Amino acid sequence: MPVRTSQISQGRPGKGVGLGLALLSAVAFGGSGVAAKPLIEAGLDPLHVVWLRVTGAALVMLPLAVRHRALLRTRPALLAGFGLLAVAGVQACYFAALSRIPVGVALLIEYLAPALVLGWVRFVQRRPVTRAAAFGVVLAAGGLACVVEVWSGLSFDVLGLLLALGAACCQVGYFVLSDQGGDAGDAAPNPLGVIAYGLLIGAAVLTVVARPWSMDWSVLAHGADMNGTSVPAVALLLWVVLVATVLAYVTGVLSVRRLSPQVAGVVACLEAVIATVLAWVLLGERLSAPQVVGGAVVLLGAFIAQSSTPAKGSAEPVASGGAERELSARGTAA
Repeated sequence: MPVRTSQISQGRPGKGVGLGLALLSAVAFGGSGVAAKPLIEAGLDPLHVVWLRVTGAALVMLPLAVRHRALLRTRPALLAGFGLLAVAGVQACYFAALSRIPVGVALLIEYLAPALVLGWVRFVQRRPVTRAAAFGVVLAAGGLACVVEVWSGLSFDVLGLLLALGAACCQVGYFVLSDQGGDAGDAAPNPLGVIAYGLLIGAAVLTVVARPWSMDWSVLAHGADMNGTSVPAVALLLWVVLVATVLAYVTGVLSVRRLSPQVAGVVACLEAVIATVLAWVLLGERLSAPQVVGGAVVLLGAFIAQSSTPAKGSAEPVASGGAERELSARGTAA
């Protein structure tokens, strides 16, 4: 099935408001890593942080799940795939990567997902892609080489890099599922309902995997160190749940309804930049000059790959960031 973007936002007014909402969503998503990493360093297992984040957001979104309960009958496969890949898979891999590599590096690797979608289109769907899109993939791969400093013999934690790549691969499933949910016109499933059930299913899966009954709950009663400053752990958790998950998803969905998917995708690329800057300022994670340049190249390559026009004579082969945003407003992930 071709990866398309929904036309829901075409011709809609309120672009200024849409840009503001998209930027707010990017800031909210970008701040998830810098709030979660101190919790991990304070003693919480990465999977436990993911479980707290997803379960807390699922409880907040529960009324929407009840409202759109018909989705359980009409789109069970979509909801299951969304919960397993777009929620549980992305979040688990991204947060596990955070425990081993810097926030900025993990998020930049996750942002290879738009380029990986082209691999799906070209080699799985066997459909042509544009030269510009292929060039974007090459740029992103070259930028990634600079981010991980391959010339130094992969000084970064290899498992951490693999986990971040796993988050990117789960994001590919995110794009493909967005296509299956967004090509039905007026019969398309409500994106807020899909998000709500995705969170619920993801929380159920993560409960089995993370085993929260073994979590050290006492960590939440103390402070967590944020670059030398003690911050209440519960405050960081509330930020992760309410701001970096619920607010980020909702504002992202609303922004797509006011912007073209292409514009929303461009603004979404700011998430990686925001996360890197916040990690630098709040966590003291300073990247070297080659890594900064490499990160910029990754973002440029991802932007070219997801915003290039389709090859002549073919259906649109490139999934822009807007397709992702319509269902759930990245990170894999962060």
